[in-house]
Amino acid sequence: MKSKKIGLIINPIAGMGGSVGLKGTDGKEILAKALMLGAKPIAPYRAEIFLSHLNPLSGKIDLLVGAGLMGEYEAKKVKFKNIMPIGERKKETTAEDTKLIARIMIENNVDLLVFCGGDGTARDLMDVVGLSLPVLGIPSGVKMHSAVFAVNPKAAANIVIRFVNEGLPLKEAEVMDVDEESFRSGRLSAKLYGYMLVPYEPELIQGTKEASILTDNELRNQAAIAVYFTERIMEPNTIYILGPGTTTRAIAALLDERKTLLGVDLLLNGKIIKHDVNEKEILESIRGRKAKIVITPIGGQGFIFGRGNQQISPKVIREVGIENIIVIATKHKLKGLKKLRVDTGELELDQKLKGYMRVIVDYGEEMVMRVD
Repeated sequence: MKSKKIGLIINPIAGMGGSVGLKGTDGKEILAKALMLGAKPIAPYRAEIFLSHLNPLSGKIDLLVGAGLMGEYEAKKVKFKNIMPIGERKKETTAEDTKLIARIMIENNVDLLVFCGGDGTARDLMDVVGLSLPVLGIPSGVKMHSAVFAVNPKAAANIVIRFVNEGLPLKEAEVMDVDEESFRSGRLSAKLYGYMLVPYEPELIQGTKEASILTDNELRNQAAIAVYFTERIMEPNTIYILGPGTTTRAIAALLDERKTLLGVDLLLNGKIIKHDVNEKEILESIRGRKAKIVITPIGGQGFIFGRGNQQISPKVIREVGIENIIVIATKHKLKGLKKLRVDTGELELDQKLKGYMRVIVDYGEEMVMRVD
């Protein structure tokens, strides 16, 4: 039986803007700013997790990898067999390198193209691949609104293993185009860019992010949650780390404070003391003080950590304590979710967060949701 060919392309700078609050790394200037703020590579580590879980297939498949930083080094690090580097080893890579390597992989008849990056990398690949072969994303960016990503690197490996051993049906999945400049300014400008084929495994593939539709019922529900939070939950001399979203924004609005819609703000004694903070600023502000995290899940996906709020990093979560996480969501949003998801980037922490969490859904009303 002919062995399958699996392609792997890593965007080595994907996700570096997350913890430092830059909401992406598209463009040289933003990357330079991310590095200046102390950003560390995320994608290579995520790719290593994927490859380590893919190791049962080592020697049974041909793994075509981007040369150097774009996959080769990570494959060699986990001692994967049957590696074929594609392209040129470079110290700095661009979208054009991603596209060139993808073209060469298509010419080499790969059966599945796996990429490690975010929405920007997905768009680059769509320009080349289209619907010509199946793809799968290892989530490693800041913006991951597209439906081509596995829920985490381990899930991506499981999908590839099933694709190779059993075969999986293919489904057209949305690739979303998010404007980073608008995103940094607090406006989510997302549109459908196109479609790519993905192996269909609904439990392991994330959905497209759903936009918040602020109907009268939704606004009333958000207001009720905000009133309950300020009257019954909020404690004096406690720093509240408010994650992104319209539901957390409703809390600030009730207090006559202006919240950063797509960023993370710090609330203390009814006043926002810092806007649009990064991981370092959060840690400096909460060290030695009582703090709590207030987050709302992403509509359509259910993620409470690891999508669009990477500033609330594993370090921040451990400093605050899992017992001090408060999840809020409207009934309409939860209605479309079977479970909540976490993908912090640290497997041990993800495991501790899994189980069940209470979610405040109205004034004095809670629901218990499974976290996976």
